[in-house]
Amino acid sequence: MAFVAAAAADEKLGSDTVVLDMADALGVVDAFVVTSGRNVRQVRTLVEEIERQVKLRAGEPPLRVEGLRDATWVLMDYGDVVVHVFLDELRAFYDLEHLWLAAPRVRWREEATG
Repeated sequence: MAFVAAAAADEKLGSDTVVLDMADALGVVDAFVVTSGRNVRQVRTLVEEIERQVKLRAGEPPLRVEGLRDATWVLMDYGDVVVHVFLDELRAFYDLEHLWLAAPRVRWREEATG
């Protein structure tokens, strides 16, 4: 599911899409997908495409979506996978990748297309 979400974000030109293996770091979720858009409109487009692709290919709608109203940081909760779609400026400010530096980055492009 994380690979599907990452590939969907990549298709809509999400910036620096990464998948973090959170299983050992958090124990509550298996993976974080982190991506960002240049403006609020692109953030919404990314969220819509991720939701569409995950539902189509994995058969799962998100359990909940938070932050869509202002679309500066949208959190999509799929249970074992949490997708963070940021506005570029907020992503730099919160810097989740640095916060979870110990979480391994997963090579998702090969998995998503292979």
